[in-house]
Amino acid sequence: MQYDLIVIGSGPGGYVAAIRAAQLGMKTAIIEKYNTLGGTCLNVGCIPSKALLDSSEHYHNAVERFAEHGIETSGVKVNMQQMIRRKNEVVEQTCKGVEFLMKKNKIDVYTGLGSFVTRNKIKIQSAEGEKEIEGKNIIIATGSKPIVPAIFNYDKKRVITSTEALNIQEVPKKMVIVGGGVIGLELGSVFARLGTSVDVVEYMDRILPTMDADCGKELMRSMKKLGVNFYLRHSVTGVKSTKTSCTVTVQKRDSDEQFDIKADYCLVAIGRRPYTEGLNSRSHRCCHG
Repeated sequence: MQYDLIVIGSGPGGYVAAIRAAQLGMKTAIIEKYNTLGGTCLNVGCIPSKALLDSSEHYHNAVERFAEHGIETSGVKVNMQQMIRRKNEVVEQTCKGVEFLMKKNKIDVYTGLGSFVTRNKIKIQSAEGEKEIEGKNIIIATGSKPIVPAIFNYDKKRVITSTEALNIQEVPKKMVIVGGGVIGLELGSVFARLGTSVDVVEYMDRILPTMDADCGKELMRSMKKLGVNFYLRHSVTGVKSTKTSCTVTVQKRDSDEQFDIKADYCLVAIGRRPYTEGLNSRSHRCCHG
């Protein structure tokens, strides 16, 4: 099959590019390795985290703020399983919206792992086998994955990333979040509102270190009101986990001082890296995208 444009990856970068190309009259295909479209943002990123933020805010308001309005809410409790189900429904609805846009704009969707055979020929590997398609132009929009150095002993059970945090079935008693960036603080806010004791470990001297300093100050003030504890200028030197808990060893920057924090979960949120495994693009000097 010959296309004017092939897009590898169906996240916001990929599917928006595919739609615009199709609107401009290009014969377009999009390749996605997972069974649902939308990439990290729609499936395990922006959309599900905002759904949980919304739900946790409702609970927090019911517990902390309704009384001042004369609304008594004794016996309010969190049903985490239902909260996760509602989040999954939001994700499903959003992903189906992307599927509809693909059909509406007559974009061919291929499910499987796309890799370069030549500069303009793409092989798609799926459970049904392999096929090849060709495109005059290729856009690489394969997104990113969480950075998890070996020192964290990432096991996806007690040492987790944002992906696993979005499916925790019970409210943890305590959680350590490594990284004071947007992702860690967003999920920290969710669990702090639900009653989890949250500790944030950040190597820099402020949270949101890549953003405006005033934003960081305001957010820290807000999160401290939720009971979140911050260890600024600290790094993690090791993480050990069991079936039911984990122990995070923390060291103060420019010091030999170390101490352990025991928690139900250690959420690693120190950044993300480009996800290019399996593309086989370097050997063909592919520079599209």
